[in-house]
Amino acid sequence: MPIVVLALCLVEFAERASYYGSSGVFFSFIKNPLPEGGSGTGAVAKGPAGANQKAGALGRGIVTANALTTTFSFLAYVVPIFGAILADTKLGRWRAIWIGTIIGAVAHILLIIPAIPSVIRDPNGSLAAFIISILILAFAAGFIKPSLAPLLCDQLPIKRPTIKTLKSGERVVVDPEITLSRWLVIFYLAINIGGFFALATTYSERLVGFWLAFLLPAFIYILMPINLLWASNKVYKAPPQGSVVLEAWSVVKVLLSNGGWRQWKKDDAWWDRAKPSLLLQRGDIDPSKVFWDDTFVDEIRTAIKACTVFILIPIFNLSDGGIGNQMGAMSNAMVLNNVPSDISSNFNPLAIIIFSPILTYGIYPFFIRIKKPIAPMTRMTIGFLLACIGCIVAAILQDRIYKTSPCGKYASTCKDVSNINLWWQVIPIVVPAIGELFVNVTAYEIAYTQSPARMKGLIYALFLFATAISSAISLALSDVINDPNLVWPWVALACASFLSALAFPTYFRHLNHTTAKFADHDRQEGRDQNLRPIAGQDVENKHDNDKY
Repeated sequence: MPIVVLALCLVEFAERASYYGSSGVFFSFIKNPLPEGGSGTGAVAKGPAGANQKAGALGRGIVTANALTTTFSFLAYVVPIFGAILADTKLGRWRAIWIGTIIGAVAHILLIIPAIPSVIRDPNGSLAAFIISILILAFAAGFIKPSLAPLLCDQLPIKRPTIKTLKSGERVVVDPEITLSRWLVIFYLAINIGGFFALATTYSERLVGFWLAFLLPAFIYILMPINLLWASNKVYKAPPQGSVVLEAWSVVKVLLSNGGWRQWKKDDAWWDRAKPSLLLQRGDIDPSKVFWDDTFVDEIRTAIKACTVFILIPIFNLSDGGIGNQMGAMSNAMVLNNVPSDISSNFNPLAIIIFSPILTYGIYPFFIRIKKPIAPMTRMTIGFLLACIGCIVAAILQDRIYKTSPCGKYASTCKDVSNINLWWQVIPIVVPAIGELFVNVTAYEIAYTQSPARMKGLIYALFLFATAISSAISLALSDVINDPNLVWPWVALACASFLSALAFPTYFRHLNHTTAKFADHDRQEGRDQNLRPIAGQDVENKHDNDKY
C-alpha cells in the first residue's frame, strides 16, 4: 500500500477511536446512577464494595439510555447521506473530511463538559450538555465517514489488470480487484483498532471517572488533522462532479411517469424509457429538460442493482450486537469480578484485529492459489451464518441468566446478579465480529466498484444508511426490548440471519460477476499465459483519466 493510503487508514483509526472510545461509555453514563461510595465522577467504590458495581452518572434508566444511544447512532449514519451529496457535488471528498474534522474537534471539547465533577452533580444540566455534544459529534461523522473510504479507493494506482515482471522473473497480473479488496480489509482493520480504544475508556469510567473517559478520545483525535496536513500534497483529490442527485431524480421521475411503475419488472425495456436517445427520438420529452445521457442511465441501473444487497445489511447489524442494548442489559445481570460491564464489547474489534491478517494473507490467498477464490456473495453468506450462530449462543446465555438470576426474568435491573460470568458474553460478540469482515468489507467493495465516479460517496453513504435503519428499529423497539423479553429477539434475529444467508447465493448471485468493472480481456490474457493475479503495489503513482 502506498504510504499516503496508510496515512488515510491512520485518519480512520483516529476518527473511529474517538467515536467508539466516546460512545462506548454513553450507555453506562446515561443509564446508571453515580455509584455509592465512588469518586463522584462516575467511578465505582474502591475495594470489595465496588467489585460488582457499575460505573454511572445520570441514572436515567435503560429506556432513556437506549433512546439516546440509538438516536446518536441513527444520526451518525443518516447524516452521511447529506455529507456524501455535498462531497460529491460541491465540496469534494477532501474538503468534506476537513469540515467534519473541525466539527468533531468542537464536539470532543464540548463532550468533556457534562462529565466535569461540578456539572455531573446536576443531572439535568449534565444531560443537556451531553445531548448537544453528541448531536455535534454525529454531524462530524456524517461528513467524514462517506468520504474517507472512497477517497482511499481513489488512490488505487491501476484501474485495469496489468502484467508485471517480478524480480524473480515471474510474470504476474497485478489485479485491481484483489488490490482493492486487500486495501479495504486493512482499512476495516484500522477501524477496529480504533474501536478497540474503547477498552481504555471503559476502564477509565470505572476506575477514575467519565471526565477521563471523554478526555482520552479527544487526545487521539489530534492524530486526524496531523495526518491530513501531512497527506495534503500527496493524496489524489477527485474533484466534485456536479449535482448528480438532481440528475438521478430526473431519471427516476421519467421511469415512473405514465404508468412506468407498473413495468419495472421488464428490466431492459423499463430502463430504456429514460434513455435520451429513445426519448428524443419518440418526442416524449422537451429536449431542454434532458441533461443526462444513455450512459448515466446504465450507471444508475448498475448502482441500484448492486445497492439492493444493502437491504439485508440491517439484519446483520442487529444480529451483531442485538436490538437496542440487549448485550448491555445482559452484561448488567452477569458476574463482573472487578471488570467494567462494558468490557466484553471490546472483543468485537479485537476479534477483527486478529482475524483480518489471517483472512488477508492466509485464507483469501490460499483459495486464489488453488483457483477457487471466495466469491463476494459467498463471503456475504458466511458472514450472515456467523451472525446466526452468535444470536443462537446469545439466546442460550440470556435464557440461562433468567433461570439463575435471583430476580428471574427481571435480571437486568436486579441488584443481585446471576452466577453466569461476564466472559461467556465474549462468544456471541466474537463470532459475528468475524462475520463483519465477510459482510461489511464486501459491501464496501460493492459500494465503490458498482457506482459511477460522481456517485461513489452517495452509494457508500447508502450502505452506511443501513446502520441507521438498524438504529431506527432499535429506537422503535426500545420500550419492548427489555426484561422479561430479552430471549426471543435473539431467536428472531438468528432465524432472519439464516434466511438472509440463503438469499446471497440465489437472488444476489449476479453480483459475483459484476463487482469489478475491469477489462475482461486483460484478465483473460493473464489466464491464457498462466499468470497468477497478485495485489497491486505502487505500480503507477499517477492518476490520469485513461486509467479510469
